[in-house]
Amino acid sequence: MKISFAAQRPTGSYTLAIPLWSEDMLADRLSGLGDGARALAAGAAQAQRFEREAASVAELFVEDNGGARRLLLVGLGGSRSDDALFEKVGGALTARLLASGETRLVVDLSGLGIDAAAAARLAYGASARAWRYDVYRTKLPRKQKPTLEEVVIVGAGEGVEAAWERMSALLAGVEFTRELVTEPANIIFPVSFVERCRSRLEPLGVEFEVLEEEQMRALGMLALLGVGQGSQQPSRLLVMRWNGGAASAKPVVFVGKGITFDTGGISIKPAAGMEAMKWDMGGAGAVAGAMLAIAGRKAKANVVGICALAENMPDGTAQRPGDVVTSMSGQTIEVINTDAEGRLVLCDAITWAQRNIRPDVLVDLATLTGAMIISLGHEYAGLFSNDDGLAAQLQAAGQATGDRLWRMPVGENYDKLIDSPIADIKNVGPREGGSITAATFLQRFVEPGVKWAHLDVAGTVWSDKAGHLHDKGATGYGVALLDRLIADNFER
Repeated sequence: MKISFAAQRPTGSYTLAIPLWSEDMLADRLSGLGDGARALAAGAAQAQRFEREAASVAELFVEDNGGARRLLLVGLGGSRSDDALFEKVGGALTARLLASGETRLVVDLSGLGIDAAAAARLAYGASARAWRYDVYRTKLPRKQKPTLEEVVIVGAGEGVEAAWERMSALLAGVEFTRELVTEPANIIFPVSFVERCRSRLEPLGVEFEVLEEEQMRALGMLALLGVGQGSQQPSRLLVMRWNGGAASAKPVVFVGKGITFDTGGISIKPAAGMEAMKWDMGGAGAVAGAMLAIAGRKAKANVVGICALAENMPDGTAQRPGDVVTSMSGQTIEVINTDAEGRLVLCDAITWAQRNIRPDVLVDLATLTGAMIISLGHEYAGLFSNDDGLAAQLQAAGQATGDRLWRMPVGENYDKLIDSPIADIKNVGPREGGSITAATFLQRFVEPGVKWAHLDVAGTVWSDKAGHLHDKGATGYGVALLDRLIADNFER
């Protein structure tokens, strides 16, 4: 979608949107229209019970310059403290108009007293909500085809172009994550995931390192390799480096679970709904999108994104329940359930990161447990951490971006639940506290002195209902969160 900014309303055909705070006088906000149009708008707003709640919309047609113009009144509410308000407003407008037949939307912010950052966030919300992936749809009905092509924002004030440049980098990252998560597993598998990332990120200056199976085997990464050994698709460890900070500054490391399809392996999942397991690489997708956003805005920080990529299939060569594998750390793992595979690929990726990068801060993201959805639904991702400061930084970033987090416990009482009778650790504990014991498993691989956080994003990377920034499907969760974490805490 094209975004542009203007000092005055343009001429020609377009839909006009007028945002209103709860205390605004409607006649004042519609001063550019004739008396009849203003009276019609007031009556239509009353008939539609438009009370100016945040992102609420009233729609009508008015006479303007001798023709009919679609007019949208959009509420801003009464609170000016909601960071996400203008994103919601932009998203609401796009949702109303995307397939309406209209091609151009003009949003007039004149006289509202908002800054350039808020205008840029409105543009971001409008663009993010417009994202669709119709690549494989060859017979889309005419009325379902998107028509909205351009949003013009009037009265945004000075500095809006620079603010939009930053937000457009974030938008690119979110859209890339959605693309990766949406693609089917016959298109995105470990090798093609790497190449898709390389084509998008290398031109921005991101450095790539890719470990193939023989290299990982030589390093002892048998937990990761065990997950993919039943698949014809070879596993990969993808390392992406953005060096935008001081040469002496240690990088922040993001590690993403990248199971490009998860059948559950020998502990196979039920058939109903298994097609959704194409998005079991949502953590790796978020890491890739965050790296694109960070590099796209040339962040003044050093960041490394690592994606642990495998496909979990039930072939005759697949890992069995009861197998014991040795991780890169040297710890042995009894595989009780092959469907608890995400923690197996992550533990080796975490160990590799600590031995080769030696970070002070490491954050992993994973669609790790169905138990997380039972605990928090689809509204929050679970946050587990060994450091209160890092946890607070992540929660603040989540609050600011809408990628919300809820902190969950880890500790000694849970740790003993994953002791194995024949190995150092088993990959599942009891049914109770399943998300917590999964996080506790990962914590066993975190070395002393490393500030670590685990984000269980199982309930947030995909949505069966539309939100204010996304339609049904991939949400792009985690990109804005990680980008904000870096911007607020690690840029020089």
